Amino acid sequence: MAPLKNLETEYPIIDSNFQNFCASHGIFSVEDFLIHDLYMLAAFAEQNVSSERLKEGITQILSIIDDMHQPWLNGMELLEDAKRNKHFLPTGIQGVDLLLGGGIRVGQLTELVGPSASGKTQVCLQTASNVARNYMMLYLDTGNSFSPQRIAYFLGKTNELASAQAKNQILQKVMSNILCHSVFDIFAMFDVLHQLESNLRCQERGGGCRIRLLIVDSISLLIAPVLGGTSTRGRALMASAGYLLKKLAHQHNLAVLVINHTVGSEGGTSKPALGDSWKSIPHSRLLLSCDRGSNVYNVSILKHPSMKNLRSKQGPS
Repeated sequence: MAPLKNLETEYPIIDSNFQNFCASHGIFSVEDFLIHDLYMLAAFAEQNVSSERLKEGITQILSIIDDMHQPWLNGMELLEDAKRNKHFLPTGIQGVDLLLGGGIRVGQLTELVGPSASGKTQVCLQTASNVARNYMMLYLDTGNSFSPQRIAYFLGKTNELASAQAKNQILQKVMSNILCHSVFDIFAMFDVLHQLESNLRCQERGGGCRIRLLIVDSISLLIAPVLGGTSTRGRALMASAGYLLKKLAHQHNLAVLVINHTVGSEGGTSKPALGDSWKSIPHSRLLLSCDRGSNVYNVSILKHPSMKNLRSKQGPS
């Protein structure tokens, strides 16, 4: 669903006055309406000098939401959809793929959680190098962590027996299949994701090579800065980000992989950042850690639709 500012041309009622009113209540896109109390919003509109026009705008947004709703599916239809469209993209990391039952699930949001230097970005880069052999992918880099040199290193390890010419051809194909965007705030991410959604619709109508993997490294760097204070705006933005990522995954058969950090909690233990509101958003959560003494990386499942309490160990790459 698009930002409100993109709807003004088609729906003049959603003008700058309506957009400013919505922005004052933390609403910037159509999906933001889904997590707000619309009765309360209408009450605020009543107090405005342009109350009637504002209420017409709210009604228009609700109509847009109704038009976008997909028809209900019964259990058998959902099962057939899962069999037909949803499969796995192997990461190329044996322990991770074993835990996930084959790799990152297409149509779902998978989260990597871990402290600094636990190998989160390395998992993303190795996954990118593996998936881009066959598919286009988009890598959203929020902290200048994307490394083409590491991509080349991972490819070199998996193609040690290939000729120099073959290695170069594989490297060129993989690099050309990876689209990397630097995004440094949540609003820039929304812009990129909405453009991606538009591009995916065009790709589905016209055929051709499609993006199958989206990586956000890291989602917590974008969301954490807007969560401070008592305002609900930050939580609304976080919910909108989660909703949009899951929507892209489900409707366009994408595998979405995001990174989250850990923060301290009571008793000196650590827990995933972004709080309880976020933890329900990913379909799967993997916890990464590193034993500095043995240089062994540990991977365990915090959340998965069909698995629980599983753990794997991975040696240094």
